[in-house]
Amino acid sequence: MTEPSHLTAVRESYDTVATDYARLVKEPAELDPVSRAMLAAFAESVRPLGPVADLGCGPGKVTAHLAALGVRAFGVDVSPRMIELARAAYPELRFTVGSMTALEIGDGELGGILAYYTVHHTPPQLLPTVFAEFHRTLAPGGRLMLAGHVGNGEHLRPTRAYGDHPVSYESHLLPPDEIAELLRRAGLVVMTRVVQEPEGGAKRQAGTFLAYKP
Repeated sequence: MTEPSHLTAVRESYDTVATDYARLVKEPAELDPVSRAMLAAFAESVRPLGPVADLGCGPGKVTAHLAALGVRAFGVDVSPRMIELARAAYPELRFTVGSMTALEIGDGELGGILAYYTVHHTPPQLLPTVFAEFHRTLAPGGRLMLAGHVGNGEHLRPTRAYGDHPVSYESHLLPPDEIAELLRRAGLVVMTRVVQEPEGGAKRQAGTFLAYKP
């Protein structure tokens, strides 16, 4: 099967920037208080449930943070280089190469899913496929935390990032209401959504959604 072009761009770009990305991106403990609180709330809600997949885990920092909070977390990322870095940094945890559009996870296997600053690289017309995978792999009662950049439909095409490396991925900044509606159509119930205004050098709004599978 031919890989979708956006996945090729994401994989190749994050393979290229991986080392500098791991160096430049904040540790979870260095995030703003609201982001830390949302991760803590998610961890508390999924701790008694089944395993939790950190989808788009990058170098594994947030996966390890969840594990330190008592969550049975493992990481999945489309970038093989990111997975190499995650395995080297956190050898006690499980990391695999994979795509959110076709997860190699059985139906209802997961107690939780974390999608942390990852889905904005997915073209909006493919988000129903991604969210359907979230629904399929979550057990009834399983929880989702989705966080990332939001906006008014902006379509960004950066050419360099993370240490001035060349990149070819794109970002799609959807309104929070549209993301919530897509989650609802996928069969997920949104319990909480928080929109944060840019601060501390950030340029864009961030949205966090907590949802569950009935």
